[in-house]
Amino acid sequence: MTRAFLFVLAAYVLAGVAAVGTGLLFHTQPPIVIVGLADLAATIMIFIFSMLANNSSVYDPYWSVAPVPIALFWLLQPGSNGFANPRHVLIFALLCLWAIRLTANWATRWHGLDHEDWRYQDIHKQTGSLYWPVSFLGIHLMPTILVFLGSLALWPTLSDRNPQLTWLDGVAALVTLTAVLIEGTADFQMQRFRSRPASADQVMPPGLWSLSRHPNYFGEVLFWWGLYLFVPLAYPNFWWAIVGPVAILLLFLGVSIPLMERHLLAGHPNYVEYQHHVSRFFPWISH
Repeated sequence: MTRAFLFVLAAYVLAGVAAVGTGLLFHTQPPIVIVGLADLAATIMIFIFSMLANNSSVYDPYWSVAPVPIALFWLLQPGSNGFANPRHVLIFALLCLWAIRLTANWATRWHGLDHEDWRYQDIHKQTGSLYWPVSFLGIHLMPTILVFLGSLALWPTLSDRNPQLTWLDGVAALVTLTAVLIEGTADFQMQRFRSRPASADQVMPPGLWSLSRHPNYFGEVLFWWGLYLFVPLAYPNFWWAIVGPVAILLLFLGVSIPLMERHLLAGHPNYVEYQHHVSRFFPWISH
């Protein structure tokens, strides 16, 4: 496992180098273009390491790692007063809390380079010799684009000098923190549920999983909406940044949840009963 983690660490360090190098190469471009190109360069580097390891799961931590350097880029812009701004500190702290928890969750559940996400294995079986082009476009590039869109909310909120906190900032902070707690609690409850020998005979997991079939996904989507809520009142001209949380919501509702549900139904026939009793996505008390 140590060698596997070192391999992944090397991949992400070189991805960071590629991103910085790309940023320097295109430093005359508008900042948002620099971020996009640097993000693409980092993704290509991770993709190269995925091919070297013959394992697309090397990309998995990228979702929670990439937004932090993107945020730092905006904080270091000439028009920003960086960490001297309490609003910036609040937003960046919430982002880091989410990133650390989600990355740690990946690290504790990862089984090394010999293990690959079942979804990627299924795609490999379906695409055959076309797997790596499909992997680049669907497993690497598409999530990068979605995270880039979700991180658009960081552009106005971290590259400014406005320290004024509004009532909506308080709501945004509460929503974002609640989202991290929901996702963390859901992951903990599921891990504890699976560790119990009798869990295979139980139809309904306890806690948040009795309110939603995918509370971890709900928490993840809610986090991106929380980041966006820092935008509307302070920067109404950036209302269009809502495309980020909308795109991420559509990803989970239209792709992630259907894939997971089909997988669970195939392996657990009694999952149908769970579907009948528990809300698909939004937490809800069912009878």
